[in-house]
Amino acid sequence: MGNEDGADPGRRGLLVTGAAAALTLGGVSFAETADAADGRTTEVVRGTLPPGSPDFVYLPVEVPRGVAEIRVSYAYDRPQVPAGTQGNALDIGIFDERGTALGGEGFRGWSGGARGAFFIRGDEATPGYLPGPVRAGTWHIALGPYTIAPQGLAYTVTVTLVRGRPRPTPEPVYPPERAEGRGRAWYRGDCHLHSWYSDGRRTPGEIAALARAAGLDFVNSSEHNTHAAHGAWADAAGDDLLVLLGEEVTTRNGHVVAVGTDPGTFVDWRYRARDNRFGHYARAIRRAGGLVVPAHPHATCIGCNWKFGFGEADAVEVWNGPYTPDDDVSLADWDGTLLASVRSGVRWTPAMGGSDAHRDPDAVGTPQTVVLADGLTREAILDGLRAGRSYVAESSAVSLSFAAYGGRGRRAGIGERLRVGADAPVTVRLEVTGAPGRTARIVTDQGVLHTSALPAEGTGTVEWRTTAAYAAYVRAEVRHPAAVPVPGFPGPLAAFTNPVFLGHPA
Repeated sequence: MGNEDGADPGRRGLLVTGAAAALTLGGVSFAETADAADGRTTEVVRGTLPPGSPDFVYLPVEVPRGVAEIRVSYAYDRPQVPAGTQGNALDIGIFDERGTALGGEGFRGWSGGARGAFFIRGDEATPGYLPGPVRAGTWHIALGPYTIAPQGLAYTVTVTLVRGRPRPTPEPVYPPERAEGRGRAWYRGDCHLHSWYSDGRRTPGEIAALARAAGLDFVNSSEHNTHAAHGAWADAAGDDLLVLLGEEVTTRNGHVVAVGTDPGTFVDWRYRARDNRFGHYARAIRRAGGLVVPAHPHATCIGCNWKFGFGEADAVEVWNGPYTPDDDVSLADWDGTLLASVRSGVRWTPAMGGSDAHRDPDAVGTPQTVVLADGLTREAILDGLRAGRSYVAESSAVSLSFAAYGGRGRRAGIGERLRVGADAPVTVRLEVTGAPGRTARIVTDQGVLHTSALPAEGTGTVEWRTTAAYAAYVRAEVRHPAAVPVPGFPGPLAAFTNPVFLGHPA
């Protein structure tokens, strides 16, 4: 059976859901009884999306009673395009009979462009999708035309309903919020990872094994636009590995990692900066106990560049995967926000790093965020990250200690403030291990004010003296020499710290 369904907005109409406009196509209907002896009925929908189509196109599917499973597959053409012209890329997901409203309960899964097919039934679903009953009503297949070639995007969607007795849905088992830990200590983690529950190629168990091998104490589940992996991490966690739960909210105007949300928290992504909806969902992340962390804000991929501003950010990921010049732009941009916070007296935004590892050879824990926390618990780790008591290192081989010292035994560590008079002498001390052949730099609101080569064995101490009048804050960097000289690029980072603030707040 088949159905030809174009995408002419004049014929189908536009739905506005309070955010980005969404085109709704003509619906797909199924008979109350199955055509095939095995209880299966299939419908095929074909159409073409023109350039300039809305971000999301919904295909309604009328699901009758007695359906135990829904199966969807899709394909689209990939015509040749001139160099520098975007070709076709089409994402897919699904919402159930509860509807497609932003932040509603209808979400049942998303695989983006990572899979050509998926299924949902009571006891099981394709990774990225939520198992559960296939209830009667209007379901919506969500198509996301990421890019469209000048010729348009011709697509085919095949929907199969399988009738039968529904299978029971098991209660999800989530990882514990506490691991053994070492009391108040420095804990290493990677908060930006992808498994086969979105566009990664590793299982949660494989990621956990790599995390342990990388010397990590915690990880965060951060699949693109789905929380379906939350119930898959329990077996991978343990006394030696804390698993936080979250999502990479992947919008058309930038990505934000939700770190450490309550189990089962879904964060919608179907809006752009001009829709003025990001603040609502940032607050939803915080209500669920998580942190709002814009990811790779200056990445060059389509839709990756961050356009929502940083007013809602709890931290910002300035180092994403192997260090590249766009990370250096993110680092410099973040450093500028430190000066703005000093001038205005508003809260400063800590920096983080994450591997964004998807598949081999992506290295889990490169980089990793090292956080001072009261224990290896969800609450303690998030408290440390939120307070900026952290530094970022390329691997577990690199360790830093960084602090500022004033008179009368005063000391302030990373993320803290040394309250001293404007002209009181301050000694800044950086201790480094595991960084042979690297260069240490002391950075302030005036820029790089001290540079020192580390000993060949990679272990050394750097001291620098200043005053609060001369440096409103100090932070440390450890860098590799640049393999190829690039103007303005001093070489990849091996590690960097969040700042220590000097003097009394404005």
